[in-house]
Amino acid sequence: MPGKLRVTQTKSTISHIARNRATVRALGLHGIGSTSIVTDNPATRGMVRQVRFLVTVEEVTESGAAARRSKDRGDAPASQQSEDSQEKA
Repeated sequence: MPGKLRVTQTKSTISHIARNRATVRALGLHGIGSTSIVTDNPATRGMVRQVRFLVTVEEVTESGAAARRSKDRGDAPASQQSEDSQEKA
């Protein structure tokens, strides 16, 4: 399975050429602070390279993303829930 990249827009596209604005939009970004997760392949790497002065990039690991998603929803695995309730008691 290919990896993933987390791309975050850090600078505005105002006063940049239309090609750069279009590339940022194609990466799924809509404004400063906007984040998008894209597949890590040569095409997206090239897109990121073209607008590297407008974005920051992080590689996402599948295990980290899954753990972060479950933590955000608040539903921890049953083993962690029972440990947490015992600590509170």
